[in-house]
Amino acid sequence: MPQPSALACVRCGTRYPIDHYAQDCPNCRTAGAPSNLTVVYDSQPGAGLSRSDVPRRPASLWRWDAFLPARADDAVSLGEGNTPLLPAPSLGLGDVWVKDESRNPTWSFKDRLASGALTMARRFGATVITSSSSGNAGAAAAAYAAKAGLPCVVFTFAGASPPLVAQMRAYGAMVVVVEDKADRWRFQSAGVRELGWYPTSPFFGPVVGSNPYGMEGYKTIAFEIAEAFDWEVPDWCVLPVCYGDALLGMWKGFEELKALGWIARTPRFVAAEVSGSIATAMASDAAMPPDHPRNAPSIATSIGASQGTVQALEVVRRSRGAAVAIDDDALARWVVTLGAKEGLWPEPSSVAPFAAIERLRAQGVIASDARVVALMTAGGLKDPAVIDTALPAAPLVRGGFVDVLKALRDVYGFSHG
Repeated sequence: MPQPSALACVRCGTRYPIDHYAQDCPNCRTAGAPSNLTVVYDSQPGAGLSRSDVPRRPASLWRWDAFLPARADDAVSLGEGNTPLLPAPSLGLGDVWVKDESRNPTWSFKDRLASGALTMARRFGATVITSSSSGNAGAAAAAYAAKAGLPCVVFTFAGASPPLVAQMRAYGAMVVVVEDKADRWRFQSAGVRELGWYPTSPFFGPVVGSNPYGMEGYKTIAFEIAEAFDWEVPDWCVLPVCYGDALLGMWKGFEELKALGWIARTPRFVAAEVSGSIATAMASDAAMPPDHPRNAPSIATSIGASQGTVQALEVVRRSRGAAVAIDDDALARWVVTLGAKEGLWPEPSSVAPFAAIERLRAQGVIASDARVVALMTAGGLKDPAVIDTALPAAPLVRGGFVDVLKALRDVYGFSHG
């Protein structure tokens, strides 16, 4: 089994010790393009295995432990991974499939990151886990810290979704709410630098991405997609992107499968964002996505950052992909559409891929016959407020059944026939 031997800069490849996980690449930061690090192994991940060797147990992402920094027996796991890949023919977007990550233990894809990060936290002897999060990352960190028996401090901001804050608290996290988002990083950084707390999420700016060991968990999304399609990978993978952790992880996963000869090619990647930061960098030779501050916060709080990362830009460029900026109107429309047509309720951030696919199909960037996988990163119960603005209020009916029929007609436009 391969073991982590170093951490390498995503952009320049410079290698650092395996305990450098709480920092970025000093060389690239000096060059004006601060970049995250990724795990390098002492041998090719998965080497010596064939596709038929991948075990069915444990029933989690850790069945892929030959590609991960720790073994399944040592994992901090809640049964994450193995999420369904669902066809979505009713959306009118062609051959589109939904990788539904809301089926994970805390109902988001962040469980894959948290499982990897907490597993390595225990190996490094961590005593306190910390995260700064609008919700999903904090909830996952809290749950997996509880499983590992470690205290967890989560910094969030006053505008975070109340259900998400409640979820973090339910898992035993010590949640600290701040008014200014920047204070989250200031306080978390003090805990990391001064007290040795173990970070699972970004805590300094410009942001480079999350814990490199945690991000290895996202490789397993690529593995599951390839396996589900009998090792014929899709033409495109479209993700909602804030800092691009899953983007890098999935791209790396497909690259590792290709290196083993398990797949013949890798997909192209689309970053569906709200800031337009990566899209702007893609239109130029910029080494760093620019900051695009918004006048008002987006309903997509999970991907609401105003600036993309170097790691996300690198993946989009290397995969010959694209980046698309999505507005709130499109997000609200697609939340309603997914529910009504496919029986799926994503949080607003999770529908950014569908708006991006719609636009790129219309532009001819994604061919009409191309197979596309959209990553649905979290469920709608995480952030349900959009439903109250996007759909009519449920009517209160008094009287007889005739009044029920009238309400159905007046509010929903439904005729009983």
